[in-house]
Amino acid sequence: MVRDNNCIRVGQQAPNFSATAVYDQEFKQIKLSNYLGKYVILLFYPLDFTFVCPTEITAFSDVYKEIQQADAEVLGISVDSEYSHLAWLQTDRESGGLGDLNYPLVSDLTKQISLSYNVLTEEGKALRGLFIIDRQGIIQHSLVNNLDFGRSVDETLRVLKAIQYVQNNPDEVCPANWQPGSPTIISNPKQSKSYFSSI
Repeated sequence: MVRDNNCIRVGQQAPNFSATAVYDQEFKQIKLSNYLGKYVILLFYPLDFTFVCPTEITAFSDVYKEIQQADAEVLGISVDSEYSHLAWLQTDRESGGLGDLNYPLVSDLTKQISLSYNVLTEEGKALRGLFIIDRQGIIQHSLVNNLDFGRSVDETLRVLKAIQYVQNNPDEVCPANWQPGSPTIISNPKQSKSYFSSI
């Protein structure tokens, strides 16, 4: 069960944090506020050296160039220490490790970050929470899976691009299953009819 004593919602300011992360085999201090001006994908996961987690973490790393091209960054977060993160990064993928990763893994050993994003379980693990934060530090999307099944990288990219599209085109909204380049809806009772008459 998730502790809901600090519930956050889409449309609110993302809780700031400062923590130690591992990136490029080194320990670094990470502050969420340093990423203002970029989109950020926060990727919470339960624990290092588990089974579903490496598939998600490496999948986001494999499309990192596309994420960067969309003016976004990724931060992976779990309740493990930075030393555990480092050991996992130094384990090759064939053995269930991560190998080289294109984005930082943040240590939430105090569990305060997971608690502030309302993904901490009573057992002290983080659920599979995914948050997309915009350039102003506002949460635009949240998705929380239970521990045993992973998230979709393709859907995350689609949602990121939809967020960016509507922020850049405030008179338009994106319908279900929208993909970049496909039709949008003018958010006006009369003008929206042109979309609905075309489907």
